[in-house]
Amino acid sequence: MSKKKVSIVGIGPTGLMAASMLSERGFEVHVFDHKKTGGRKFLVAGHGGFNLSHSKPLVEFLSQYDCDEIKQTVAAFTPEDLVMFLTEIGIETYVGSTGKIFPKKGIKPIEVLQAWIASLQQKSVQFHFEHRLIDFSEKVLTFHTKTESEKQVESDFSVFALGGISWTKTGSDGNWVSLFASKSIEIIPFLPSNAGFEIAIDFPEELHGTLLKNCAVQLGNQIQFGEITCTNYGLEGAPIYALNRIFRETRETELRINFKPAFNYEKIYSVLATAKNHSEGLKQLKISAVGIWLLKNQLEKHVFLNTHELATKIQSFPLQIQSLRPIEEAISSAGGVSWNEMNPDFSLKKYSTTFLAGEMLNWDAPTGGYLLQGCFSSGAWVGKGITDQSEAN
Repeated sequence: MSKKKVSIVGIGPTGLMAASMLSERGFEVHVFDHKKTGGRKFLVAGHGGFNLSHSKPLVEFLSQYDCDEIKQTVAAFTPEDLVMFLTEIGIETYVGSTGKIFPKKGIKPIEVLQAWIASLQQKSVQFHFEHRLIDFSEKVLTFHTKTESEKQVESDFSVFALGGISWTKTGSDGNWVSLFASKSIEIIPFLPSNAGFEIAIDFPEELHGTLLKNCAVQLGNQIQFGEITCTNYGLEGAPIYALNRIFRETRETELRINFKPAFNYEKIYSVLATAKNHSEGLKQLKISAVGIWLLKNQLEKHVFLNTHELATKIQSFPLQIQSLRPIEEAISSAGGVSWNEMNPDFSLKKYSTTFLAGEMLNWDAPTGGYLLQGCFSSGAWVGKGITDQSEAN
């Protein structure tokens, strides 16, 4: 009996994971991508430290996702499963001091991608580059290539892992949206996620790129701890990204920064009160240059000189958010194909042998390993879904 054929469109963590699961289960797998090389966003994600997942308890891990559909995929293919999978393809990992999971030190993102593709090629998975999807039906995909305006590929099953709309230079251009809309498939409008906040303050140029370390930021009733970066437009960094969702949902604009969350009010007041002056007290508290500039330049003089009021502002300094940065600059995007269009196995209701996974679906998660894990896990989920559907038929 001939193998059933699966065509996967999109070479990234989602598509590659689906390819891995399906090739292991005996399918003939073909992977297509519109770029000359694949996985560009995967590689760019590694520039700031290649954080693949997180080791925190699963229940706490799952709370970072905004929808049950993605939570169930991560529960089925967990961070522990990911670590085991990476080990099998020759990529050792380690857990960092904050619990984040990284490739072993010295292993670059390109090496992870190359090892993964090599493992798939050993299983006879075939890769086809410079193939842009322009149409699809239940069993036929149509591509535009360098040599053919319409190349048709027949498959038993298809997987689309086409990404969202962010970092467009890496290939996540969202061109698929019009195609899906033409087939009356509902798309929830894309919005920036894991993006910086534009703040109604002009930071001096010498502070651009400087860090505000060991701080806490609060928006509404949500608090995030960590390190944020001052930019020419405002603030960015993992704690800021983690507050994107509440900003989009509530439009709350008052961001509050605690420059010294490790100290209580009494400790801060004591240091300020016993210092030669408040400027010296800020140095003794080891508040960063960004924090000192904000306190000195954005507070009225009488507030800065009042020890009680200054201590209060150190613990809760207000900044006004104007907006998120444009989606082209965002690390990821919220929105995508509506879950109303999807079966539980992530096949389309209108096209039962066509499966979707990754960021093209309507879900959101912060950086820190959650976003990539959701992509890995949803790829594994559709691999199982195709297997189950094939066996049922």
